[in-house]
Amino acid sequence: MKKINKLFTLLIALTLLNSCSNYLDINDPVNDPTADIVSPDLILAGAQTRIYATQAGSMNRLGNVFMNNWSANVNAFTGGFNEEYQMIMTSTFYSSIWDGLYLQLANFQSMIDSPFEGYNQHVAIAKIMKSFYMQYIVDLYGDCPYSAAFQGNNDLTPAYDDEMAIYRALIVELDEAIALIQDGSGFEVGSEDVVYGGNMASWEQFANTVKLKILMREATKAETDGETASYLNEQFATLSQNFVTSNVTINPGYAQDAGRQNPFYGTYGYNVDDSETTSHRFVRASKYAADFVNGTPGIPDPRGPQIYEAIGGVIIGVEQGIDSNSDDIPEDISPIGPGLLKDHDQDGVIMLGAESFFLQAEAAYRGYIAGDAKSLFQAGISASFGYYEISATSYLANSDALDEIGWDGSANKIEAIMTQKWLATNGINAIESWIEYTRTGYPEIPLALSAQRPNKPNRLLYPASELIANAANVPSQNAETAFSTYIFWDATQN
Repeated sequence: MKKINKLFTLLIALTLLNSCSNYLDINDPVNDPTADIVSPDLILAGAQTRIYATQAGSMNRLGNVFMNNWSANVNAFTGGFNEEYQMIMTSTFYSSIWDGLYLQLANFQSMIDSPFEGYNQHVAIAKIMKSFYMQYIVDLYGDCPYSAAFQGNNDLTPAYDDEMAIYRALIVELDEAIALIQDGSGFEVGSEDVVYGGNMASWEQFANTVKLKILMREATKAETDGETASYLNEQFATLSQNFVTSNVTINPGYAQDAGRQNPFYGTYGYNVDDSETTSHRFVRASKYAADFVNGTPGIPDPRGPQIYEAIGGVIIGVEQGIDSNSDDIPEDISPIGPGLLKDHDQDGVIMLGAESFFLQAEAAYRGYIAGDAKSLFQAGISASFGYYEISATSYLANSDALDEIGWDGSANKIEAIMTQKWLATNGINAIESWIEYTRTGYPEIPLALSAQRPNKPNRLLYPASELIANAANVPSQNAETAFSTYIFWDATQN
């Protein structure tokens, strides 16, 4: 069977598998296949593809708005991003993140629990993907269902696990995945893996990098918490430094066909007929980010015309939350740029190689791993430039002595790392930048003009779907909870 037909079969199988009435419950209809009769190889491609759509969509959007990358096109729309600007936190605010991730995480768990024998390598991939996305649930919400989740009709109201305990369990799950890969037993993985095409050496690198990310999330807390410091020292003592050095991407066969476009391009770029999507007409560069890449402060950033579309040779942004009657609104505002909107069939980015290098740079700077922190930091910048197929040589030379964006010129190295991570993830995986901002306080991003709070929230609220379906277990919350409670690794709570 040809590859395209096989992929179509995989996606159809997953679609049937995912007829769910609850994001933690997989139904067992008579005519639909369930996990006990669908082998892991038939689940993998769809599971990878569908969960990535949540990352590229609502997660990325939230990060871009909260980190002042995106503004609304106030020349054509009214009321855009008001909830985000004013930080009106409710149980419906970006609830699609929780719902989308949990719904699709169940597919990875079904692979792990599959009764079919011989799929050890598929199980390893499922454990890695589950750990990667489960970390985001904890990072955004804190305590959540984990050990009792994904049980279908056996437990429709799963208990909540402690957030730190989940972090520790994810490290164990990743270690189990690496052990399966190194053992090498079981059926080979092939084209059903739409991330690495069955290259298990690359999956091992990714597993190590996800471990690094989980551990580094706790690094700021470890500065003042002895137990966390001891735990990190123990984990880093055995952590392999065989990390990813290039972008971790996904492509199940994206094409210029209905339902087959890259989800980011199809949402924020163009329709199948090449007409602009509503979101493409709506999203514009923020003034803060536009000024930054134009060279205020610092120097002009060559990535700017790739992230945003230049108008008259410069990026033009508009203030977040500006009054629509203001005289300060530009006539033309830069939309999302050509370096992000490449084509209908462009690869999706799960993790940038730049993210890996910046994680390594921070780990080396804090003394957790071997390596030169400055070299790793600059490798992250080069990798970010590489995503846009432009050279970083001149930028590295001209920016090194500058505060915030260069290594030698920055008294606060963590601020420099986070600022460059903010630039690298702009438009691509901006949720990562917001989580890192919550952890470190960097970069110092201004609030929208219409902000109703003095600070950004520390977390999201549990969604309405959870309050309805699992009311007995969901922790108590109100609008203040998003600002008054913290994720466990947030050092500002100490």
